[in-house]
Amino acid sequence: MKIILYIIQKEFKQIFRNKGMLPIIFVLPLIQLIILSNAATFDVKNIKFGYIDKDHSTTSRALIEKFKGSTYFNLITDFPSQTLANQAVLKGEIDVVLEVPSYFERDFLKEKNASLGLTINAIDGAAAGLENVYITQIINSFNMNLKVDVTHFSDRQHSSTQITTIPLFWYNKSLNYKTYMVPGILVLLVTMITLFLSGMNIVREKEIGTLEQINVTPIKKSQFIIGKLFPFWVIGLGILTVGLLISKIIFNVPMVGSLLLMYFYTTIYILVVLGIGLFISNFTDTQQQAMFIAWFFMVIFILMSGLFTPIESMPKWAQTITDFNPIKYFVEVMRMVMLKGSGFIDILPQLIKTLLFAIVMNGLAVWSYKKTT
Repeated sequence: MKIILYIIQKEFKQIFRNKGMLPIIFVLPLIQLIILSNAATFDVKNIKFGYIDKDHSTTSRALIEKFKGSTYFNLITDFPSQTLANQAVLKGEIDVVLEVPSYFERDFLKEKNASLGLTINAIDGAAAGLENVYITQIINSFNMNLKVDVTHFSDRQHSSTQITTIPLFWYNKSLNYKTYMVPGILVLLVTMITLFLSGMNIVREKEIGTLEQINVTPIKKSQFIIGKLFPFWVIGLGILTVGLLISKIIFNVPMVGSLLLMYFYTTIYILVVLGIGLFISNFTDTQQQAMFIAWFFMVIFILMSGLFTPIESMPKWAQTITDFNPIKYFVEVMRMVMLKGSGFIDILPQLIKTLLFAIVMNGLAVWSYKKTT
């Protein structure tokens, strides 16, 4: 036990002795959390909007004004013909073109029905889907107001029956994307820092030659590994703590669930990451090699974790692969506990799988580490 404490003390001194590493460990992740949480948005804004108004009526002008007043659309220009509008879409100058046909107002007043033409640049399918939703909402809102005006104008005695929908949003009532993204980005930062530090730590010992000196000492393999990895386990929990404070103070992300449960799961998850880092370091000779290999797996883990894109939208084979992605479970648990207030029973499936990952990865790491005497 004394040997383990000595190694831990030595590692902490080595970490804090390197003044250049301190900002990388503690300051840069916080800057990343603030920047990425504001930049990684699901909202689509500044949509370049053009229109073709063939009716030139009061109703058509009122509809165009609805789009002008929206915060999502930037009104670029009106087009005299569909051909010119299509050319602008092909050149990327316009994202959306709304065509108001001739006799639009007359058809609506007489037939109670009118059509509109809509062209959307769908080279980015996700953005096009959101643009379509925004446009539909504006047109529906305009349609309801227009029906009320027409009914009042015609002085009807009996108003038409309408079905009104009242949405109820759970977990994110304000529909703020930061509430959804901040927990996931915090997972990303905890994972990256602990993985890179643990992966490069032992490799650094190889490069400077101290690992051979340690190998000829009577220190046991288990003592050496625990002493080397424990400081990074503490650092990971420290990054989580500071990240949670920033999430609450700056982004006002709700923390409905138990913080103790969140920390309990994180302690096990960090063991998985440390095991992966140690396993990588056992098969690399330089810090550059360790960094490249760690980053290779990190990119795959991040993109297939459900952090940015829903796992349900992936192909079946990709969904099967995500079952072996530990980041996926950490993202799910963070969002479940922080936003939904999930308890121990709710996260038990993710906890069991993460514990199995920790046992397997650390077992492989310890087995692959060769201590020669």
